[in-house]
Amino acid sequence: MTPKFNRYRGTSSYIASQALQNDVNVAIALGRPLLIKGEPGTGKTLLATSIAEGLGTELLVWTIKSTTRAQDGLYVYDTVQRLNDARFGDHDISDIKRYIKLGKLGQAFTRAKQVVLLIDEIDKADIEFPNDLLTELDEMRFYIPETGETIEARQRPVVIITSNAEKELPDAFLRRCVFHYIKFPEPDFMEEIIRVHFPDLEKKMLQEAIKAFFRLRELDDLRKKPSTSELIDWIKALVASGANPKEIGRQLPFLGALLKNEQDYHRVHEGGADSRTVKRPTYFR
Repeated sequence: MTPKFNRYRGTSSYIASQALQNDVNVAIALGRPLLIKGEPGTGKTLLATSIAEGLGTELLVWTIKSTTRAQDGLYVYDTVQRLNDARFGDHDISDIKRYIKLGKLGQAFTRAKQVVLLIDEIDKADIEFPNDLLTELDEMRFYIPETGETIEARQRPVVIITSNAEKELPDAFLRRCVFHYIKFPEPDFMEEIIRVHFPDLEKKMLQEAIKAFFRLRELDDLRKKPSTSELIDWIKALVASGANPKEIGRQLPFLGALLKNEQDYHRVHEGGADSRTVKRPTYFR
């Protein structure tokens, strides 16, 4: 008999395509990490929040940096604190367990209830980082030599891993993951996403903002195309300023909310999204 598991169907705060929902549920059923790639701003990180909400469970976030080691996610032996305690003599330093601090993966293993663990931007770490986690992610356990203790997962966590494709991930690691690429939304799907954030937004404002946004993205020589998160910020600015929907496409107000590259900003500011001169209005009077 196939074991039952909680199914993810998206949430009211996150619109997930059917293909994405399917891959999330496949990863849960197989007990495999789900590797998510896609353009910045397409909702990779927010997906983990939505999965935790949809499954009604806790979310643990392990944010990866260039200096992060795989060991950090398992546990850290706080030798500095132990030396300080030995120096001042006010603690029993013979109990080494007091100085073992579990990392995010270790915490996920010890939770009584299944949790969602987000390993965010794995490609920022050293190239060997993913391979260093293979055994722990496969076997769902690890050994602490300082205490002679084995930490084994009480419930297999739902592991979500995001990557911005800054570097290639090892083949051995990829083989152990379910993969999904979040495609940039088409205009109709983008409208659904924006409606989640602005349910009362005037239809004309929404349509004109999305039209201008995608016209910007179609410019071939932009170094950094605006993302979904930047569109949301832009619409917030338009609403707060009382911008006229009919003028949005021609005037492109608050361009700095959309474009974050100097060359892109000057190129559009001087020529406009349709290569015509853009008249800059005054808002927030």
